[in-house]
Amino acid sequence: MGSETKEDGSGSSRNTVHKEKRAYLFREWTRIDVMRASAVGIVHLLCALAPFNYKWEALRFGFTLALVTGLSITFSYHRNLTHKSFKLPKWLEYPFAYSALFALQGHPIDWVSTHRFHHQFTDSDRDPHSPIEGFWFSHVLWIFDTAYIREKCGGRNNVMDLKHQWFYRFLQKTTGYHIMAFWTLVYLWGGLPYLTCGVGVGGAIGYHGTWFVNSACHICGSRAWNTKDTSRNVWWLAPLTMGESWHNNHHAFEASARHGLEWYQLDLTWYLVLFFQTLGLATDVKLPSEAQRRKLAFAR
Repeated sequence: MGSETKEDGSGSSRNTVHKEKRAYLFREWTRIDVMRASAVGIVHLLCALAPFNYKWEALRFGFTLALVTGLSITFSYHRNLTHKSFKLPKWLEYPFAYSALFALQGHPIDWVSTHRFHHQFTDSDRDPHSPIEGFWFSHVLWIFDTAYIREKCGGRNNVMDLKHQWFYRFLQKTTGYHIMAFWTLVYLWGGLPYLTCGVGVGGAIGYHGTWFVNSACHICGSRAWNTKDTSRNVWWLAPLTMGESWHNNHHAFEASARHGLEWYQLDLTWYLVLFFQTLGLATDVKLPSEAQRRKLAFAR
């Protein structure tokens, strides 16, 4: 595969531009690729079967599961672990990271590494889910090609802070067992309705909430800050994404614990951070300064 190196404004090489795109379907699939595709396929199959196994209490469980796991992804994986927007005591940090496993988006080491690469190589050929490769690639197809991500970004050497902690190494090795145990408990508790309406509907909502941030929030919406990339704020996705769809705000101020920077911008994750900050449990909560805001504001 031919390639060339581009330089950023400082003269240092930043992005490697590949001339050929990798085949999505007809290629070698690794064991991890198959496992990820199977999980996504099973969740969507269960979701499709939900109308035929409907119970209101099961559907309510699905919505609750989507809310809890979705918040765990945004609160723990994203703002706490990836960007270190705030600190938590370990007895609180670890349970949130654990509950995020059941969003079926992988273990923390993998998720955090990929997202850090996304910010390092945004909109370039090395972006793990670059929008330049099309909507469906950035939305979901990138997930099933781990070799391509490794080829683009390199090894997981950007998450040594997590690799040095026994808990995250443990989750990395045992993720599948926790998920299978959870699905088994759901089935034993509520039977097929809870599996289809809970795991299926709840899982599908959680999947697409996260995926739309990677796809739609780099294609449509408004730009409040001069970030020099394709990130967009998409207001109508805010409830589904727990506030993550204020994506232009996020790319402008990556370390900020608050993404909905205006009072009218719904940000459920920020409200959770604020709750724990009020209790004294979330500390070192980062927010953009006035100087940072002025630097990235569009000229009036």
